[in-house]
Amino acid sequence: MTAPSGFQVEIRSGDHAAWIVEVGGGIRRYVAAGTDVLDGYAEDEICHSGRGQLLLPWPNRVRDGRYSFEGAERQLALTEPSAHNAIHGLVRWASWSVAERAGDRVVMAYALHPQPGYPHSLDLTAEYRLDGRGLAVTTTATNVGDAPCPFGAGAHPYLAAPGPTVDASMLRAPGRARLVSDERGIPVGREPVQGTELDFRTARPVGETVLDTCFTDLERDPDGRARVRLGDTEVWFDDAYPYVMLFTGDPLADVARRSLAVEPMTCAPNALQSGDGLLVLAPGETFSASFGIEPNAS
Repeated sequence: MTAPSGFQVEIRSGDHAAWIVEVGGGIRRYVAAGTDVLDGYAEDEICHSGRGQLLLPWPNRVRDGRYSFEGAERQLALTEPSAHNAIHGLVRWASWSVAERAGDRVVMAYALHPQPGYPHSLDLTAEYRLDGRGLAVTTTATNVGDAPCPFGAGAHPYLAAPGPTVDASMLRAPGRARLVSDERGIPVGREPVQGTELDFRTARPVGETVLDTCFTDLERDPDGRARVRLGDTEVWFDDAYPYVMLFTGDPLADVARRSLAVEPMTCAPNALQSGDGLLVLAPGETFSASFGIEPNAS
């Protein structure tokens, strides 16, 4: 019997193990020393609430699914019909293939062909690699078409809370500013977090704070990485990701503050319309971005 998420690729390094799936090329589960690092899903379940999915060729939302590129008007399918938005790209339910595989590493691949609303050709890969520190993920996109194409990338892992909810968990997040969004999740402004309940640059308990928030102007370490830490687990992302979405999942019955989505993004929500962080890949151009998850980070 075929699993709802397709074939499963298990990779291991020491006491770390991860399961990467055919459907969407995402990560279904990650375990270290017998403990679930991510709030994933079972092999006999369909992926729900975006768990572990790759968000390509744009992350987050596009208002009304409409945008203009090089003078042409485009209409995407409204995959978030309740808010009349297109959400999280085009590859979450596609069948990816294994391009390379070793005991501690796998490269998943997908060819995105032109389609209504996004008439562009991309070769996409996602490399998952385990070592003694944790899991590293590198997403690569190459424009194999004959014209420029708009592009953004993101990922959607949920960090498992140390307790029954995230409320008592210590959270540190690097954003100096956050995007102010309307009721449809579309940015309408930007403001500094200093002096607000959304300032987590110094670690403190999540408490009752509701997070469905895109942060930017990120503080970075000398290695160029920004870091979000929940309890003892850290998510790092390189400077290809200037934005990060934090989501406590309050409106979702299967999440409901039991975990925290940490979503690195190369562009802001609604970037296909606003251009905020949007990349344009020339024919033949390749773009890569990396993030990682480290349990028991020092």
